[in-house]
Amino acid sequence: MNVLRRLLVAVLGLGSAAAFLAAFFGLAGGWGWREGWAYLGIVAFGHSLSTLWVWRRQPEVLRRRGAIGKGTKPWDVVWLAGFAVIVLGMLLVAAAEIGRSGPAFAEPWRVLGMVLYAFFLVVLTWCMVENPFFEKTVRIQKDREHRVIASGPYRIVRHPGYAALIPGFLLGPPLLLRSNEAFLPAALGVLWVVVRTAVEDRTLRSELEGYEAYARRVRYRLVPGLW
Repeated sequence: MNVLRRLLVAVLGLGSAAAFLAAFFGLAGGWGWREGWAYLGIVAFGHSLSTLWVWRRQPEVLRRRGAIGKGTKPWDVVWLAGFAVIVLGMLLVAAAEIGRSGPAFAEPWRVLGMVLYAFFLVVLTWCMVENPFFEKTVRIQKDREHRVIASGPYRIVRHPGYAALIPGFLLGPPLLLRSNEAFLPAALGVLWVVVRTAVEDRTLRSELEGYEAYARRVRYRLVPGLW
C-alpha cells in the first residue's frame, strides 16, 4: 500500500507540474518565453543547492519538511493551501500580462529580482541549518523536545524565514518575470505571511517554554526596529 500511495503521489505531482507548465507558458504566448524559463531555472538551481547544503548538515529537517507533522495547527493547513493559491496566482498573472502586453519594465530590474531571490535562499538555508525544528507547519514538536532557538538569524528577528520569504519569494518573482500586475497577488501574499507570523508568534508565546523570555530579548518579529 505504501508503494501504491507513493506512486499515486508521484503521478499526481507530475500531472500538476505538467498542468502548471502548460498554463504558465500558454498564457505567456508559447514555450519561447525566455524570462519564464530563466525564472524556473533559477528556482530549480537555487533550491537544489540549498537542499544539498542542508542535507549535509541537517538531513532530518528536510525529511520532516516533506510531511505534515502530528499536532499541526488546523488553521495552518488552511494557511498553507491559501499561500499555494496566492503564489500560483502570482505566476499565472505574470504570464498572462506578458502574453497580453509584453514585459512591463526594463531588463535590468531582473537583476534586483535575482538578488532578492538569492537573499531568500541564503537566509532560508541558514535557518534550516541553525534550527532543527524548522518544519513547514506550525506545531509544538513535543515528540522532539521542542526548544527555543536563539542563535544565528534568530538573534536578529524571531521569524527570519518569513523575513526573507517576503522580499525574495514574493517580491522577487514579479521582477524576474518583468510583470507589474504580479505585484497585486504578491502584496496579498505579504499580508498572508504577516498574518501567519502574528498567529504563530502568539502560539509559541503561549505553548513553547522559554519563548516568552526569548521574545523579550529579541523584540522584533520580521523587521528590526519596526515590527
